[in-house]
Amino acid sequence: MTYAKSVGMRRVARIALVSLTLVGAGSGLTACQSDPDIDITKLGVETDPPETLYNQGLANMKAGKMAEASKKFDAIDRQSPFTDWARKALVMSTFTKYRMGANDDAISTGNRYLKQYPRSDDSAYVQYLVGLSYSKQIADVTQDQKAAGKTIDAMTAVVKNYPDSEYVEDAQAKIRFARDQLAGKEMQIGRYYLERKEYLAAIQRFRSVVEQYSNTNQVEEALARLTETYFAMGIVEEAQTAAAVLGRNYPDSQWYADSYKLLQSGGVEPRENKGSWISRAAIKLAGA
Repeated sequence: MTYAKSVGMRRVARIALVSLTLVGAGSGLTACQSDPDIDITKLGVETDPPETLYNQGLANMKAGKMAEASKKFDAIDRQSPFTDWARKALVMSTFTKYRMGANDDAISTGNRYLKQYPRSDDSAYVQYLVGLSYSKQIADVTQDQKAAGKTIDAMTAVVKNYPDSEYVEDAQAKIRFARDQLAGKEMQIGRYYLERKEYLAAIQRFRSVVEQYSNTNQVEEALARLTETYFAMGIVEEAQTAAAVLGRNYPDSQWYADSYKLLQSGGVEPRENKGSWISRAAIKLAGA
């Protein structure tokens, strides 16, 4: 092996070692800076003090450069972990990721903050951001509603853990929306079974809405569909009860008008059976 080739191989190995050190630990910065052959600015490594990086991040936010701002805040977290600057940077990193639509990253960063600083002044805000990030992922009711359940959990934590925070009102609104989505998913599946005359499976879904999601905007249709399904099965008394409960709670509803007409076609009218599960569930409807 020639002398030049040997030197070249050693040089490549040295550069690779310095690069790995930069990724793994801040101590590599010193070695890298002392090497005149490596320009650390081209490696994407932030070396400014945390206060400078934080102010740069704020400036980027003001300019609408959320991605650049997020990089600055993340650099603080890497270089100065568990410091006050890192704590503040985690808050801003969660926010910028949320604003960029990087919801999974925002959730991950926010949850890490909450684990490290559960009782800080910014905990309520970060918990709220986590809830918002989940809510942004809620899909149409024809799709999986896992994000709706996560939204409820995250926003419920805002309401329970930070009852005096300014985020409670919107957190409650997001919970109601997410519950409407979960109820809507149950209705979508129930209608699918009803169309195929799989009546027992349909009733199970409609019943879930009435019992578990009584304060959502899906309950009127659920009661109407129960009337329709029980009537189709020949279980007239339950159909009458579902219609009676619907009429008492939503007398002006088109769903009630349709249910009343359906019963009349069979020569009967709404009449509540107090022993029915539907009647018992009606107590929840009255308090919704």
